[in-house]
Amino acid sequence: MTGDSPPEPFPARRRPDAGIVAAVIDALRARFGPRLSTGHALREQHASTLTWVPNQPPDAVVFPQDTDEVRSVVKLCAEHGVPIIPFGTGSSLEGHVNAPHGGISVDLSSMNRILAVHPEDLDVVVQAGVTRKMLNEHLRDQGLFFPIDPGADASLGGMAATRASGTNAVRYGTMRDAVLALTVVLPNGDVVRTAPRARKSSAGYDLTRLLVGSEGTLGIITELTLRLSGIPEAIAAGLCPFPSIEAACEATILTIQAGLPIARIELLDEVQVRACNAYSRLALPETPLLLVEFHGSDASVREQSERFGEIADAHGGGPFRWATEAEERTRLWQARHDAYWAAMSLRPGAKAISTDVCVPISRLAECVQAAKRDILESGLVAPIVGHVGDGNFHCLLLVDPDLPEEVARATGFIDRLVRHALALEGTCSGEHGIGQKKMRFMAEEHAPATLALMRSLKRAIDPRGIMNPGKLLDL
Repeated sequence: MTGDSPPEPFPARRRPDAGIVAAVIDALRARFGPRLSTGHALREQHASTLTWVPNQPPDAVVFPQDTDEVRSVVKLCAEHGVPIIPFGTGSSLEGHVNAPHGGISVDLSSMNRILAVHPEDLDVVVQAGVTRKMLNEHLRDQGLFFPIDPGADASLGGMAATRASGTNAVRYGTMRDAVLALTVVLPNGDVVRTAPRARKSSAGYDLTRLLVGSEGTLGIITELTLRLSGIPEAIAAGLCPFPSIEAACEATILTIQAGLPIARIELLDEVQVRACNAYSRLALPETPLLLVEFHGSDASVREQSERFGEIADAHGGGPFRWATEAEERTRLWQARHDAYWAAMSLRPGAKAISTDVCVPISRLAECVQAAKRDILESGLVAPIVGHVGDGNFHCLLLVDPDLPEEVARATGFIDRLVRHALALEGTCSGEHGIGQKKMRFMAEEHAPATLALMRSLKRAIDPRGIMNPGKLLDL
């Protein structure tokens, strides 16, 4: 492109000819044997499973075991213009793994080897199919852990692809901060490593950050070098009820502004608490709650806990219930991680629409309160949970998809929630990503020139548009 000339149009994405797809599947079957499947049930399992997004299965699923095998799949698909859909564990929530144009789902779950641990450097090299729980089990005896915790036992490759976050993000950051380097198979079959293992580099473009959060639209992540942390000497967790959502949010804001190095601070509204009590057999006070956790030395944890107690008390919070024993902490956080399934039990038979936004921490209370009012006025069942230490919260709408009027109310709520977050200088998604369902908000969040740059990158790296088409960007 030169001067003011418009970019060349991106090739229209259509389902490839059935004969071409059949030929690609035959070639893959010759290479992979039983690790290639066209079974209907398995193909449906590799499309959206956790949301109300319609299921759009791929034409086949292949299970490679290393980077070279992924490369062979990509080269074959690239040669024939067949779409490729990377698949980790299928726990994403915005339709990332659907195959709207058919194609080959590349399931990386068999790529589950931990390749190297460097405890002296606090990093690890893993294949993309390793899950966070698998990694932490392997690291435990070395006094190390991987802190990014989105709740689901997601694959680390998928977590990088969607720029995942979670309950520990307020202290340890997100996948953007945790990934040091990637090995990626590009849409033409080339294999690139984005960076060395050094903690920083100023040599060239930051390709690692470009590919973290690219949702499989620029290539397939096959290996990751990840930053690790030492297991803290002391951990204290607890819960604190508040008289209102506003009070809980204001306590959170002051905690962050005061510089307390809190590890986790999670909000549950009274609807979510009621669901957790029933599902996880707890007896939590059914008011808005903050679940908190502190990491450090015995002295620092005690000091942080006391300071947070003072902040909470000033906003009407309490009484505290502390959980210093590992078993009790695990039960408490497992209940938080089971919030999705707990919420589903509030309305059996309904479909879940999980959505998230993120705003500057100073605007958190305003945004959460507005969401709560809108839920009540819309007559929806929608618990609220949030990683509120970084301004990110989620609403899980429970909707009967056979009732068009109810679906319309839910869609209208999501639109208003996102637009309010954008008006507060926030984002349409703090950690779920864009996938299929939030593409419509990209033009509202980003300026035309910004979107044009994103599209130029996509065209340059994936000129045939075969990598996870129909996601992230409207081309």
